[in-house]
Amino acid sequence: MTSDDAYPAEREPGVGRPGRRGARRAFFAALLRKPGQIGAVAPSSPSLAGVIASVVPSAGAPVVVELGPGTGAVTTAIDARLDPGARHLAVELDPRMAGFLRQAHPGLEVVEGDAAKLQSLLEERGVEHADAVVSGLPWALFDDVTQASILSQVAAVIGPDGVFATFAYRHGMALAAARRFRRTLHATFAEVQLSPTVWRNMPPAFVYVCRHPRMT
Repeated sequence: MTSDDAYPAEREPGVGRPGRRGARRAFFAALLRKPGQIGAVAPSSPSLAGVIASVVPSAGAPVVVELGPGTGAVTTAIDARLDPGARHLAVELDPRMAGFLRQAHPGLEVVEGDAAKLQSLLEERGVEHADAVVSGLPWALFDDVTQASILSQVAAVIGPDGVFATFAYRHGMALAAARRFRRTLHATFAEVQLSPTVWRNMPPAFVYVCRHPRMT
C-alpha cells in the first residue's frame, strides 16, 4: 500500500479529488491518531486561510513553502494566488496526511519530513530561498529550543526580502506558551505584525506576519 492510498479520502460526487467532507474526515482522523502533534481543534476556515495566504506574491514565479499544511485549507488559498511557474512545497510530518495532500493537490510538491529539518529538506530539492513561508505548526507543543531552531531556519530561508506567516488562537494570547512564542518571534524578526482577529474561524484566530530576520 502506498502513502497515497494508505489514507482513503472521501470524494465529493463528480469530483476527482477529495472534497471538504474528505478533508474534515482526514483532519479528525489525524487528531485521534496523533493528538500530541495536532495543535488545532478544527481545520482552518476559508477566511483564516485567505488571511494567511495573502502574504504570498500573486505575480511572477515565487517559491512558497508551507509547514504543517494538514488537510490543505491554506494550500487551497495559496494555490488560488499563484501564477503558472510558481513553486509550492508543503512539509508534512504525517505520512497519511501527506498522501491525502497528494490526492487533493496534484501540483503540490509534498515533502514528507520534520519541519525541524527544514533547511536540509529544502536543500535536497534545490531550494535555497523562499519568497514566503507559511505555517500551521502547533507552536505551543514545541519547547523553546525547537521553536527557536525552526524559526531560525525559516529566517535563513526567507532572507531579508521574504515573509513568514503563522496563526494563533485569540483566546490563548494570555497563556504562558503564547507569550513565550511571541518573545521568540520578536527575537528572530525585526518586524512582527498582527492581523485583525478572524472571527469567522473556530476558534477565532489572528495571523502573525513577520519580516526582516535579525540574523540570516
